[in-house]
Amino acid sequence: MPESASFHWFLPTYGDSRNLMAGGHGAFMSGDRPATLKYLKQLAAAAEANHFDAVLTPTGLWCEDAWLTTAMLVDATETLRFLVAARPGLVSPTVTAQMAATFQWQSEGRLALNIVTGGDSAEQRAFGDHLDKAQRYARAGEFLHVFRELSAPDPSPVTYKGEYIDVESAVLQRYPDPAAPIFFGGSSAEALPVAARYADTYLTWGEPPAQAAGKIDKVRSLAVDHGRVLDYGVRLHVISRDTEEQAWAEANRLLGALDPEVVRRAQETLARSESEGQRLMRELHGGGAEFAAGVDARAFEIYPNLWSGVGLVRGGAGTALVGSHDQVANLIGEYVNAGFSHFILSGYPHLEEAYHFGEGVRPRLAAKGITANDLSHNDHAGGAFLPDLTSYTEPAADLRQPTAS
Repeated sequence: MPESASFHWFLPTYGDSRNLMAGGHGAFMSGDRPATLKYLKQLAAAAEANHFDAVLTPTGLWCEDAWLTTAMLVDATETLRFLVAARPGLVSPTVTAQMAATFQWQSEGRLALNIVTGGDSAEQRAFGDHLDKAQRYARAGEFLHVFRELSAPDPSPVTYKGEYIDVESAVLQRYPDPAAPIFFGGSSAEALPVAARYADTYLTWGEPPAQAAGKIDKVRSLAVDHGRVLDYGVRLHVISRDTEEQAWAEANRLLGALDPEVVRRAQETLARSESEGQRLMRELHGGGAEFAAGVDARAFEIYPNLWSGVGLVRGGAGTALVGSHDQVANLIGEYVNAGFSHFILSGYPHLEEAYHFGEGVRPRLAAKGITANDLSHNDHAGGAFLPDLTSYTEPAADLRQPTAS
């Protein structure tokens, strides 16, 4: 079992709600609590107060811009990190590295990046990107190669000519300090080699522990070929209450508010996704075929205290930990034993659920010896949040130290 684990929350920049929201990952969605800056500051404060290490901020046409939103929240927080989702290829790796350097300087090192290649070609074309899925992953590898070269304190200009990325004599006045850790998800054959070579943390959506651990085995074996050791993270929702009955009552409330027609339309949209991870999420609940008004929430319990009901209408992460605080902590322990050390969580509404987890589950995790990483913003216990740049050549001299501009 890892000595430490990192727990992260989610920033719903499309809005929040007391109910499940349909959409995401190519489909528009919005909540009845608009994602105003005032509300997002409340969410960030709640995440920080409950000792979450970072907040994941999504990217896509269906939400607000992740970079601008998180930049506006830096000054409203003190230690909270921002796990910013970014799509490689829509912006050059040099510009992205420059943005990361600025973010790290102004936030005192509180940036991490979640690289999202995009699982919907129609949405990608809306951004002006006409590559197919395999090409997008190939481009992501080239993008990350250049980005990581520019993130190292090396005075040498970076020149790289690939099939998709072409930069000449790229050098930054200020490099990202520290280098922003790279989180990377993807379940397809094209995704895993890119993750193994360039990611610091490989992410997967919340399949049952043994099934999710199978992905760890695949990525770990690929990483060995590059002499690399990765961390592993899982993305889940959570409904944690004082008792099991209260938690499932809340799951039933969420399910009871869903319209079967909304579920049908959502599943039709998600079925068109090119994402292998999305296909696996749909398999867990059978594409919503069993959903009908009045169905009991536990009909979608796919593993003890793991519920696939969220994925009936929401794209992306579609499973939730549901149960008493002890049961949720126990299931997290199973994921830890399977090799996961990063947990990106969310709930409905995000504000209230952050406190349910922080006040109810965290003490149970501590009692189990699943201790959180040191929350100081520049150094984590064991370095679990910091990237491994050892696969890159150490510079002979550091001539590109951060300087005041």
